[in-house]
Amino acid sequence: MNLQKGKEIIRQKIPNLTKSPGVYKMLGEKNEILYVGKARNIPNRLKSYVADSNLPIRTERMLSLTRKLETTTTSNESEALLLEANLIKKHKPRFNILLRDDKSFPYIFIGEKDKWPQLTKLRGKKSRNGYYFGPFASVGSANWTIKILQKIFLLRVCDDTVFRNRDRACILYQIRRCSAPCVGKIEENNYKNLVQNAVDFISGKSQKIQKNLSEEMEKASDDLDYEKAAILRDRIKALTQIQSSQKINQTNLIEADVISIFKESGRTCVQVFFFRSKQNWGNQAYFPKHDPDEKESKILSSFLGQFYENKSVPKLVLLNQEIEDKKLLETAFSDREKKEIVIKDAKTKDEKIVSNMAEKNAKQTLTQKILETESNSKLIDNLADKFNLKFNVNLIEVYDNSHIQGSDSVGALIAFGKEGFVKKRYRKFNIKSDSVKGDDYGMMKEVLKRRFSRALKDESSTKALPDLILVDGGKGQYSVSRETLNDLGLHELPIIAIAKGKNRNAGDETFFHDSKSIKFKKNDPALFFLQRLRDEAHRFAISTHRAKRRKNLSKSLLDQISGIGRNRKRALLNHFGSAKSVESASFEDLKSVDGIEYKVAKKIHDFFHEK
Repeated sequence: MNLQKGKEIIRQKIPNLTKSPGVYKMLGEKNEILYVGKARNIPNRLKSYVADSNLPIRTERMLSLTRKLETTTTSNESEALLLEANLIKKHKPRFNILLRDDKSFPYIFIGEKDKWPQLTKLRGKKSRNGYYFGPFASVGSANWTIKILQKIFLLRVCDDTVFRNRDRACILYQIRRCSAPCVGKIEENNYKNLVQNAVDFISGKSQKIQKNLSEEMEKASDDLDYEKAAILRDRIKALTQIQSSQKINQTNLIEADVISIFKESGRTCVQVFFFRSKQNWGNQAYFPKHDPDEKESKILSSFLGQFYENKSVPKLVLLNQEIEDKKLLETAFSDREKKEIVIKDAKTKDEKIVSNMAEKNAKQTLTQKILETESNSKLIDNLADKFNLKFNVNLIEVYDNSHIQGSDSVGALIAFGKEGFVKKRYRKFNIKSDSVKGDDYGMMKEVLKRRFSRALKDESSTKALPDLILVDGGKGQYSVSRETLNDLGLHELPIIAIAKGKNRNAGDETFFHDSKSIKFKKNDPALFFLQRLRDEAHRFAISTHRAKRRKNLSKSLLDQISGIGRNRKRALLNHFGSAKSVESASFEDLKSVDGIEYKVAKKIHDFFHEK
């Protein structure tokens, strides 16, 4: 590392730059992006790196690694801010504040132009015409809301293919969660009224709907129609349940995200609460990656740019403290969303109540995360001591295989670090070589060779190598794994193999490492930890195998029909989505598929429907 060399690279670049807004990228020796920054005036911002003699240690370390500088000008500073957020999320530079575990949120969707609109959830682009409600903090909260909405408004949740091919009402009608429009149990106008009521309710007009339902129930009771009155009573109960569970908030936040940050011991948690139509639609916790000495205001400002990079911004973003770039973020978001966006820190009594609630959640979640990390660190350190490992262990990879007599063979990889299971590093391997399918040793050899050959070829991913490998199996699996890694030059990467006892009893496992076999006492924490890792790998391998088997079983149905080659099969699957949907499709639907003429459609329909 050479601090002066890095400064000189920047100094030489400055005279050639125009005084424009934009972003700059600092690149390292292998052309990897170290840092992405934005500026109203790029050369002036870069001058601060070379003129300031009292830079933070982290910045000096970044400059010492810098070997190249790239800049991109933009038409204004707001555009630069959005571009910076996009580049940070895409490249994840090591010296930027990084938002981790980012994902799209589920929405509830009701089609607007459909004859019989479906109640469903979706992620991704809002490309269909209809009503979108969200975001919900999790799939679970969206599913729960849909379930309650079914009870209240009796809207269908089945997909169009199933809906078109029903000849009798399904069980949802029998348990009063659907009005069964598929078989004419409700008139079109009445169903549309239910849809409109559902839209009104999710939009926050719940009191009017509850009043109407109560009046209908009283009328049905007066008319001695007790069955109808009971149905309406159940719908009112469900309505009351969702109102109390979603906690209609006293602050009347119609469209807002409440975002609070809490920092302790150099680590940070950001809690995001989603309020829509005066309802709390859940919350999500985030743990941005940053330098331990970074200021909370800067972390929160960077978080907002990255968080909303691929999400719609509500009209109000309520924070628990002031941030850098507040006006700039408001301008950038307002221009992009084509509506006025207000970002403010909580000031009024009601605003502080909800903001403090989010901050309290952030504090509790961070405390729990720190305790879990400390516990995991102790378990990993204990494991390293037990096996006398020479290196610090920060990341463990666990491997397992699954198949049934050689069919649908898959290999599975899970990862565990000091913050717990690292789901984004989970991988599945479809076994390619026919000669090893059903051969556990051959499958393990193929999986390890593919995983580590790829890592060694791509220089940028070698840093992602684990510190320890755990394989499910005995002495034979250890030998095969050791030989495979040795052939790849990874002699120092330690391996532990875990074998069940004679009766496959948990607690009687034998571990193989470095030409030694080891057994632990049944109450040893290291034993429980290794069992936990092994069981998670086994669960992932089994679920991956079953998913592949189901897919192959479904696809094989089409393979049994003569005259259905690769192109027709692809056309059918692209049109219907799955072989199961092809099976339930009507003759008319089959004829509508490109490349499926009358005779072929009849052959497919007869195959699935002949008694």
